[in-house]
Amino acid sequence: MMHSETGFLFNTLSFLVWGGLVMWMCAGFTMIEAGSVRTRNASVTCLKNIGLCSIAVLTYYLVGFNLMFVDVGPGGWIGALDLFHGSTAAERRLLQGDEEALDAVVATGHASMSRWLFGMVFVASSASIVSGTLAERVKLWPFFLFIVVLTGIIYPVVGAWVWGGGWLAELGFNDYAGSTVVHATGGWAALAGVLIVGARSGKFRDDGTVRSTPPANIPAVTLGVFFIWLGFLGFNGASQLAFGSAFDAVAVANVLVNTNLAAAAGTLTALAFSRPLFGHVDFQASANGAIAGLVAIAAGPDFADHTWALVIGATGAIVCTSGMKLLLILKIDDEVGAVSAHMGAGVWGTLAVSFTHDGDLLAQLTGVAAAGGFVFASSYLVWWIIDALLGVRNPPQVERAGQDLAELGIIAYPEFMVIDDDGDAPPHR
Repeated sequence: MMHSETGFLFNTLSFLVWGGLVMWMCAGFTMIEAGSVRTRNASVTCLKNIGLCSIAVLTYYLVGFNLMFVDVGPGGWIGALDLFHGSTAAERRLLQGDEEALDAVVATGHASMSRWLFGMVFVASSASIVSGTLAERVKLWPFFLFIVVLTGIIYPVVGAWVWGGGWLAELGFNDYAGSTVVHATGGWAALAGVLIVGARSGKFRDDGTVRSTPPANIPAVTLGVFFIWLGFLGFNGASQLAFGSAFDAVAVANVLVNTNLAAAAGTLTALAFSRPLFGHVDFQASANGAIAGLVAIAAGPDFADHTWALVIGATGAIVCTSGMKLLLILKIDDEVGAVSAHMGAGVWGTLAVSFTHDGDLLAQLTGVAAAGGFVFASSYLVWWIIDALLGVRNPPQVERAGQDLAELGIIAYPEFMVIDDDGDAPPHR
């Protein structure tokens, strides 16, 4: 076997295996959201996350990948409008038995659909961020409609600017694994949505105080955090985009070490910082500290001075915890703290690249502002249109009874439900 073919095999395998690992992040987001909502909304939460992941797969196959990577051109704004994405002509010839196509296939560095798979799980992760912020009050089908637009158009456009070789890439903007492209995009879209949908009923009292709504299932949230932490190893590690040389192996090892250091520093910093900010050690803030550290380091984890990872992760946690407090002061109800953990920490991590990689701070600021402005404005417009046409918020009676019964006719924890003498659940009003 030729050395170039060996590199092709390792590169392709890394995309496939690490991509599967990243998909665990979708499970993590599901566990965090399902554990955070009140029990009467857990079933819809699980279905939302299965649905959004499925939508991301289909839209990225239908149009998203082509908009993001095909024919973007140096300094471009958007890729090809062609529908569907598939194997290259050389790969198809090879699969049909044409051995002469081997050299052309190997020359690409990896199987084309392995790269598609790896990109797809990133899209699904970005969409999952929106779900948690709007939990317990957004209607199921309007939510799915927004996810179609986010994954099919909004996300790929930002991706084309940065990873597709577009105008931000030409400017020198650097986002290794997606602090801005993936996480801040999801955070800005979630912020736009929550401003349209509004806070949960009773979350903010008339006197301005905040009603506590602690997670209903702490073990589920904890498991979700570990799933996301595990998924980030693939998320950041495979963003080296190669695993066929000693250089790539060393680089990926450094990336994984920095990823873990940032998460650990974020957890302990948020644990300590939440006490003076909230008056007690806050579980949700501490859990989000780990996620904030992971998000912050994603923009540039490929450096050898590992102490920077501690600084980036710890600062990301401070940004996240402060953001959670600020949103409460502004009466913006983010169920799981996703806006602060993903948008807030994502912005910080993107700017931190200018310190760790001798990057261009102006280019990083421009990328953060351009991506954030585009995603927030377009998302707000889409949410506004959907609300005008269909309505995005459940009526008060559904919010009181829970979405599980109203939209699915089932509940996640039937042993908690009061039943009458005939064994039937009383109808909700």
